[in-house]
Amino acid sequence: MDVAIGLYENFTALDCVGPYDVLSRLPGARVRWVAAERGPVRADAGLVVHAQHAQETFADVPAPDVLLLPGGMAFPNAESDPELIAWVRTAHERTAWTTSVCTGSLILGHAGVLDGLRATSHWAALPLLANLGATPVEERVVFEGKVATAAGVSAGIDLALVLCERIAGREVAEAIQLGIEYDPEPPFATGNAARAPQELKERALGALAAASSAGQ
Repeated sequence: MDVAIGLYENFTALDCVGPYDVLSRLPGARVRWVAAERGPVRADAGLVVHAQHAQETFADVPAPDVLLLPGGMAFPNAESDPELIAWVRTAHERTAWTTSVCTGSLILGHAGVLDGLRATSHWAALPLLANLGATPVEERVVFEGKVATAAGVSAGIDLALVLCERIAGREVAEAIQLGIEYDPEPPFATGNAARAPQELKERALGALAAASSAGQ
C-alpha cells in the first residue's frame, strides 16, 4: 500500500502529521512525503518536513494507492501551483483512495476531483467548496466512493483511522487507535463552529488571518 502525502509551502503540519502517524502503522503501508522538488518543505507555523531519506517529487510518485493532501492557510490552485494540481488530477485517476484534510479539499476541488460530490473542509472554508463543484456538508469525515475529505486539522486523525478500517478491517484500525491512545476529551466545548459563540468565531478567524499573513 503506497501512501503519498502531497506537500507544498505553508501547509498545515498537523493536517498530515496526524494521518502520517496513523497510516504508517497500517500493515504493509509505505508512507512517502512528496513535493514538486526534492528538499525541505516549510509548514505554515515554521515546521520544516524532511523525509526519512531523499524526499520524492510528484514525478517519482505518479500513481500512489492513497493520496492525502493537507490544507494550509493559503491553499494552492491551478494558477499558484500548477504542478501540484496536475499531479493530483493525474494521480486521482489511478488511486484506490484520494483524501484530504482541512482546506486540502479545496485543492481537490481545483483539480476537479469533487465535481458532484459531498465534501467537507475547515468550517471557515466550507462555503468555498460550492464554487468548486462540491456539495459542502458540516461533517467531520465524508466518504464519497474513493474520495474522502476531513474537516479542520485534527479531523485528519479520524479520517486516517476510518481509512485504516476500510483497508484492513476494524480490529486493525482499533489497535492503531489504541496504540496512539486517541481518546480525545477536549478541555473546552468550542471545537465545533456550530457550538461556538459568534464572538469566539470572529476571534478565531482573526487569528487565522494573522497566521496566514505571517506565513506569506
